[in-house]
Amino acid sequence: MSKRKRSTSTEKKMKDGRGQGSGTDYKPWIVIQDLGSLGRSTRLKGYKIPRQFEFLSDLERNYFYLLEHSDGVVDIREQYPLLPLGETLNIADELGLKHPTNPKTNEPIEITTDFLITTLNDGQHAHVARTLKYKNDLMNERILEKFEIERVYWERQSVDWGIVTELEVPKTMAHNIAFVHRYADLSMLEGFEECSTYDIEDMSIYFLQVLLAEEKTVKQIAKELEKNFGMVVGCGLSIFKYLVMTKVIEIDLSEKLDVTKILSVKAVRTDFSEKVKAI
Repeated sequence: MSKRKRSTSTEKKMKDGRGQGSGTDYKPWIVIQDLGSLGRSTRLKGYKIPRQFEFLSDLERNYFYLLEHSDGVVDIREQYPLLPLGETLNIADELGLKHPTNPKTNEPIEITTDFLITTLNDGQHAHVARTLKYKNDLMNERILEKFEIERVYWERQSVDWGIVTELEVPKTMAHNIAFVHRYADLSMLEGFEECSTYDIEDMSIYFLQVLLAEEKTVKQIAKELEKNFGMVVGCGLSIFKYLVMTKVIEIDLSEKLDVTKILSVKAVRTDFSEKVKAI
């Protein structure tokens, strides 16, 4: 009976498209509602790939922010299943390791990799698989055994696989990206309902002109923008976050963003720098 239930669950996930597709069509194998407890689970709307993402830990979420901000990453698939199940069962048997099982039924369950990432370098696409784990958890022998099955699986798929801990995920950078993440599209935000694309561009150019020419803090420029363009409070900072998120301006994200300080700009995206010069 329990075996039939496991098979039905797997078949239902496959029928629902779980673990299949790419880009906006991809559906993760595990979603938050599958879990008994929400814990540190998070849902986020992607910017680079505009769909809902499902993360089972803060570490996964923070790593996602870094992936979204990376120019070399073109697709992100979370909670990716290692299928078919028979493949990982065979690997476990070859290694003499116990395959992960459902604690209630003791039946084998599908192993998932936290992220399957597609990169684009010099016109060539490549896949890398990454598993996220806090370093203290790597002392757990059962976790390491599961990772060994995972490693061999991806090795046989000719896909680079690795473990990422919190030591490789700079928290300050992740928090900075989180601070600006939802501002890639201002048209959906309060205060910008009646703004056209040209209005947003005009405000962006104004913000850039002042930012580059005057010794003023981000907050000061934001307030001036709101006054000059007749925008509600908060819109000026939204323009700043939009400029950072869409990489119109390049700043040091390894340092905590502080809007009460004068910002050092490393570079301005070419299309905007030309517009600023032209005015």
